Amino acid sequence: MGWLQERLYTRKLSFSQALALSPLALIVPLFAGLAALRRLAYRRGWLQSFALPVPVIVIGNLTVGGAGKTPLTLWCAQSLQEAGWRPGIVSRGYGGSHQHPLPVTPESSPEKIGDEPVLLARQSRLPVWVGQDRVAAAHALLKAHPQVNLLICDDGLQHYRLKRDAEIVVFDGRGAGNGHLLPLGPLREPLTRARRVQALVFNGTPDARVLKSAPQIPHYAMRLKAAPFYRLEQPQIRATAAELRQRDAGKTLHALAGIGDPPRFFRTLSELGLVFTAHPFPDHHNYRAADLAFCAAGEILLMTEKDAVKCARLSLSGAPEIWVLPVAAELPPELTHILLETIHGRKTA
Repeated sequence: MGWLQERLYTRKLSFSQALALSPLALIVPLFAGLAALRRLAYRRGWLQSFALPVPVIVIGNLTVGGAGKTPLTLWCAQSLQEAGWRPGIVSRGYGGSHQHPLPVTPESSPEKIGDEPVLLARQSRLPVWVGQDRVAAAHALLKAHPQVNLLICDDGLQHYRLKRDAEIVVFDGRGAGNGHLLPLGPLREPLTRARRVQALVFNGTPDARVLKSAPQIPHYAMRLKAAPFYRLEQPQIRATAAELRQRDAGKTLHALAGIGDPPRFFRTLSELGLVFTAHPFPDHHNYRAADLAFCAAGEILLMTEKDAVKCARLSLSGAPEIWVLPVAAELPPELTHILLETIHGRKTA
């Protein structure tokens, strides 16, 4: 969505931009009606949804763009493993070229599979499958890995063909943006949809409008904790931000981010005491070598792990020194307790 998505989130539209978008206001009631009719059709059984033989947890968002679903998915998988479950992960694989369900390995091509599923496979070391039809992908995963007794669906809140036992909705610091549905705002569904989930997670400052819309739903703060940087081409080489500042004093630093909210990554770097030139890119950007031409040999480039999945395959002449910042989600254990209680209840939606 480019400039439009940014302004719908930050609620900053110039008069001329608002005037240009005014005809879209006529579409919003239609969009809202169609979304409500679709949800009703699945609830009433007019459209068929499918239950799986294992519990299903869906992690998604009500807004367009990334909000922190991938680190939350990894946290849930780890916490449920520690509780004795054997999870598998299903994802659509945004940006991938696949048409049918496919397994994901740490070596899979992000161009074919999608960047986030590859990152999930690398970080979790769990069975990960992708497919535009999550039901088919889930069945394929369970057939290939019969030991799996729980599935986590990364980004599938609106994929109602797949029945689920628990839903978690995550918002980042941008919250619900201007509070409007597409195409005038970032919301895929009304905020009242949050009343039907098991938990809300805020990857940043909680949005008061979201809390007001679902006052009975427990909400939790998610913190992304940064680990030491590692070299893109030699991951075994590590360095803290302080070590980078001391060792590379005088070198020009650049920072690249192609995630849902690039400023979030840049704020993290600033909090680590790093001074750099920021280079935001669209979420899921398909990088080419020319995109990194701003960083010359002898300079340093910092990036997220999601970006590193794709940039590792680039052939760069006179390559700069590239460092990757891994982050891990931290959440209260109470969220795990809610998931376990819901799973044991097995009231599939």
